[in-house]
This record gives sequence, C-alpha cells and structure tokens, in this order.
Amino acid sequence: MARRLTGRVVIATHNPGKLREMRDLLAPYGIEAVSAGELNLPEPEETGATFAENASIKARAAAHAAQLPAFADDSGLTVEALGGAPGIHSARWAGPDKDFARAMRVIEEKLVAAGATTPSLRRAAFVSALVLAWPDGHEEHFEGRVDGTLVWPPRGTAGFGYDPMFQPDGHARTFGEMSAEEKHGLPPRGQGLSHRARAFLALAAACLQ
Repeated sequence: MARRLTGRVVIATHNPGKLREMRDLLAPYGIEAVSAGELNLPEPEETGATFAENASIKARAAAHAAQLPAFADDSGLTVEALGGAPGIHSARWAGPDKDFARAMRVIEEKLVAAGATTPSLRRAAFVSALVLAWPDGHEEHFEGRVDGTLVWPPRGTAGFGYDPMFQPDGHARTFGEMSAEEKHGLPPRGQGLSHRARAFLALAAACLQ
C-alpha cells in the first residue's frame, strides 16, 4: 500500500523548468511545494547508474535536509542510434552553462555520423523516474516514458532542454511547439503527454488521490 502525501513537499530540483512543471502538476491536489533551491539545499552528487537511482539520491537528500517529504525527478533523452545516450548524462551534454542548443547540435552531429538520417533511424524517448521520499527513509518509485522521433532543425521555443527536437509519436509538432498545458497538463485539461506527466499520473494515483 503506497503512502499518502499531504501538506508540504520539497521539489528536489534547482532547475526552473522542472520546478514550473512539477508545481503545475501538484497544484490541483492542494499540495504546497517549495523547491530545494528556495531552501538553499545543496545539490547532492548524482552517482547513480540509472534515472531511478539518481532520483532517489536527490529525493533522499532533500527529505533529510528539510525534514519534509521530498520528490525528485531524474529524466533525460535516450536515443536508439546512440546506444541510449545521452541518457542519465542529458543535462551534462549541455555543459555548465546549460546550452541545450549546443547539446542538440551535438546529438545531430552524432546522428549524421552514425548514418541516422531517416525518421526510422532517429527514434528516441524521454524517460522520467520520479521518487517520493520521506525523512524516515520510506520511498515510492514511479516511471514515465514517451517515445518519438528526433527532428532537425529544432522547432519551437516552448519547453526547455531537448524539447524543440523531440516530436512525440502521434503528433505533428515537437514538444518545443506545444504549450505547457498541452505537454504536461493532466486530464481533463491536457493529455498527460510528457514523460514527467506520465510518471506523475502514476504517483498521483498511488499517493495523492
């Protein structure tokens, strides 16, 4: 039986894009969210080998430091033609200055070098592991995934990260061309389309409703 979340929660991120998305997702449930950045919590070193391990590291650290329930997302882009890269290193490919335009160019260069020039060879997925941790050590784990194709040149200026080059299956637009509500709005307002929204829907079903 999953543990219910009530009251206040720490969102264990210093990423403003993730923070906006997670606050939007939590708002309908009456959960007060404060970020690790707002609490001046240190960022733990992400030493895990998977998205789930890194999300757990971040959630546990925030829950212990704030003595509040905390949840963390670790997510990224996995590209089939690149053997799953950048994967857990998705943010690192953008460098310390978070230059995702550069990171997208690197991916495109690697795809071209690998001969992945047709849509069928440019398959990719966004994956999100979401971990909810309590100060007593209890954890709940959830995962969401959305499959799609990488386009070039990137399209759209909405979203963040690799969104402008990722076109989800069944859609003619990239994440970068979709509004926040289209991308991660929950039913009935949205489709719960993004990887993070899908992981959150699983969390909400288990811990919030």
